[in-house]
Amino acid sequence: MRKCASGIIAAALWASILQAETVNQPGELTSIQLASADVTVSIRPVVRPSAKEYRVSTEGNARFQAWLGAFRERAGQQGISHATLDRALAGLTYDKKVIERDRNQAEFSKPIWEYLDTAVSDRRIANGRAGLERHDRILTQIEARYGVEKEVVTAIWGLETSFGTFRGNDQTIRSLATLAFDARRSQFFEAQLIAALQIIQAGDVSPRNMVGSWAGAMGHTQFMPTSYLDHAVDFDGDGRRDIWSEDPTDALASAAAYLARHGWTKGQPWGVEVRLPKGFDFATAKRDYTLLPSDWAARGVVGRDGQPIPDHGRAAILLPAGGQGVALMIFDNFGVIEKYNGADAYVIGIGHLSDRLAGGAPFQADWPRGDRVLSFTEKKELQTRLTQAGFDTQGIDGRNGPNTINAVREYQLAQGLLPDGYASLKLLERLR
Repeated sequence: MRKCASGIIAAALWASILQAETVNQPGELTSIQLASADVTVSIRPVVRPSAKEYRVSTEGNARFQAWLGAFRERAGQQGISHATLDRALAGLTYDKKVIERDRNQAEFSKPIWEYLDTAVSDRRIANGRAGLERHDRILTQIEARYGVEKEVVTAIWGLETSFGTFRGNDQTIRSLATLAFDARRSQFFEAQLIAALQIIQAGDVSPRNMVGSWAGAMGHTQFMPTSYLDHAVDFDGDGRRDIWSEDPTDALASAAAYLARHGWTKGQPWGVEVRLPKGFDFATAKRDYTLLPSDWAARGVVGRDGQPIPDHGRAAILLPAGGQGVALMIFDNFGVIEKYNGADAYVIGIGHLSDRLAGGAPFQADWPRGDRVLSFTEKKELQTRLTQAGFDTQGIDGRNGPNTINAVREYQLAQGLLPDGYASLKLLERLR
């Protein structure tokens, strides 16, 4: 969470969804939010060891202990008491497995249709409807207070932890300290570690009970510590914002509060599946090109039933698998879910699962299931070759964000191809 970037490391997204659906090992749950989080709330250390000096190695724990001593001083300067530090850091050791999991993320990539097959499976829909029924009173109260539909809140719960079944059992302080010690994203994780200590110091949870995913996300709806500080709520009125217990009330309310504070509009769809007319101008299918649905209807873009989409607000056309897959008309609420997690696949998964929980139909269009999604390395190669060819992707990060989609579209236009922005293997082979 915490203001997500346009892309996401694919493994973090997939590991959590597949894990929650199929594996009976809570400790393996992965943080979706973390992989794409933007470092908007960070605390730069006063003294920072060099990446070379503190490179992860088999001697990591000895170096980790030296780093931990320096961190205690920095944490104290930021208001963390000696008592809290003693409670939270006593006996803390380096967790090599956390670094291994972090390093193994990037190559894990799946196409959106396989992701949705799991994220919005029949089993997950059935479990979600059972959860809605079981917690209907609380969810109805949460919807009334925050103006976020209970199906949306339940969908987040379902994708993050399979309705609380797989919340993770890694010690949050140990995981965050290990990742803060590591050079790759030390600034972000040290900020999260400080936030986690602030939570403990406030008395919301003990160090022992602060558990979650290996990457620091916690509770039923997998809040990172900074997001917890900013958005968690005490909905049941017991004096603690408890997202860790078996009772999901505070966690569900916190997810609703998060969406509400980022501008959720009740009654507006996140998106609607649409039918594109023959001769549709694919160059207009981009996030920054918005029209009222009635104006889209004038161009032949209508719902799958052939009827115009009501004017819920300005909307863009999104083609998550190019011109051969499902076409969506997306509204501002799409962007609100995106604040929770910046991956299009995640947003579509949340949105579509919430629709199915409310009795909506499956997507009607087919997906290009014969396509192989590009690997992380291939995505970086695509970005490199596009940029070298004069179609700047604004960075080489292995993520198909808006800048890369726009660069692909510009290349397709220049080559006389269908400008749907779809980064396919065929396109990469053409660039080679």
